[in-house]
Amino acid sequence: MIPHLFYYQLVILGLLWLCVMLHLAWPSRVAVSLQKPVEPEPIKPKRKHSIESKPFEGLTQKPPCALCAHEAAHPTPSSPVRPDPLPPTHRRPRAIDTSRHFCPHTDCDYRGWLGLGNLRANGHPSGGQWRQFHCTACKGYFSEHHGTLFHGKRVSVDLLVHVIGCLAEGLGIRGTARVFEVDPNTVLQWLMEAAEQLRAFVQYFLYDLHLTQVQLDELYAVLSALKEGTLSEEGAIERLSRSPQWVWAAIDPESKLLLTLDVGERSAAMAQRVVHQVAQVLAPDCAPLFLTDGFREYMLALLTHYGHWMQPPRRQGKGPMPKPRWMPLPQLLYAQVIKTVRRRRLIRVHHRVVCGTLEAVQQVLAAHGWQINTSFVERLNLTIRQHVAAVGRRVSTLCKGEDGLRQQLAVYHVYYNFCLPHASLRQALPRPEPTNGTGSARQWQPRTPAMAAGLTDHVWTLREVLLFRVPPWPQPAGR
Repeated sequence: MIPHLFYYQLVILGLLWLCVMLHLAWPSRVAVSLQKPVEPEPIKPKRKHSIESKPFEGLTQKPPCALCAHEAAHPTPSSPVRPDPLPPTHRRPRAIDTSRHFCPHTDCDYRGWLGLGNLRANGHPSGGQWRQFHCTACKGYFSEHHGTLFHGKRVSVDLLVHVIGCLAEGLGIRGTARVFEVDPNTVLQWLMEAAEQLRAFVQYFLYDLHLTQVQLDELYAVLSALKEGTLSEEGAIERLSRSPQWVWAAIDPESKLLLTLDVGERSAAMAQRVVHQVAQVLAPDCAPLFLTDGFREYMLALLTHYGHWMQPPRRQGKGPMPKPRWMPLPQLLYAQVIKTVRRRRLIRVHHRVVCGTLEAVQQVLAAHGWQINTSFVERLNLTIRQHVAAVGRRVSTLCKGEDGLRQQLAVYHVYYNFCLPHASLRQALPRPEPTNGTGSARQWQPRTPAMAAGLTDHVWTLREVLLFRVPPWPQPAGR
């Protein structure tokens, strides 16, 4: 039997061995003082994305545009030869102005032409409200409201004008129907007919414009088909997440003239379409300063319509010539306003000059004391939401599809440019004019964006717009 003393001796030896090993393994103070401290590795800063513009090397192919391809395949027929005006007669001068009317008969040589002296105004057949016109060239007759919204309608003109006016001021279709005690389907039918006529009105007046600046932006819109279950749940989620609907707008910040309005996805194809519409409105030799947000698809769209082929120089003495490059025009100026938003708050704004130089951009803006911004078109977005019921915030007047939204935008487009005076465009009268009442004299002349752009000389009423007969082709003095 092993005594307990032997176990005590083993325990003491084990403790001694542990002390010796700890003494050898533990570093002394002298060694610690002589050892150099190890510096931690510096933290590499995150790579920042450069906002400076880089030289554009060009493209080997021209970016495609669906509208340009369609126009190339189906060219618009040119206007016929303008006939000579008819000589004046020795009869009593006519008191009714017929300069805004044209003969609609297809077999007439004077069809579609204004102010050629071939029209004579007669009375009101059967005591009706519309005057009759007579074409002395083809001996045909037609009514003064032919080709307008009022043609074939038995309702009063004031009712139609008030209904379209309420829609242009932002009242919904059902609300308008309740106010005027009309069926909502009837109001919708009138809206469709008015939109078709007013699109032609815009195409007739907005052409060959010479502008120095153009601002473009997109406005988010929601269609009721995504909320009422017309689409499946998976399709609605996919459409809302990947391809929501946007209202695209372009404006001239100087005259506040609204150039175009369109509806579609926020994609490269829509950017091409909107820039194509702007290019059709501008003069062929006009290349204004374009200002947009940071949406990158605008660059390719502008390059498509304001670019040209250029042969790059040879870099070496031998070998094949480099391929031609599609480059922006030298006079093209394009700048972006890049906004950084975090948690729905704007924290940073950067300006980037994409085409041209910063000095050239600032020289264009210096005429008005402005800087690179898109504030005018962004302010327009609020005006659109106030006057177009389908894009208002938290409303129950959403459209079913894109066609209904386009119809309301077509009405608002003309109403904004020709009928709605802009407060910032008014001009002081040389002398105050007395009013009919007992109030103070009128000191300011109201002006619309169309007046500021030189398209017209007066503020149009909505009745006057809807009664305007749009010619089938541009006239030499169409404005």
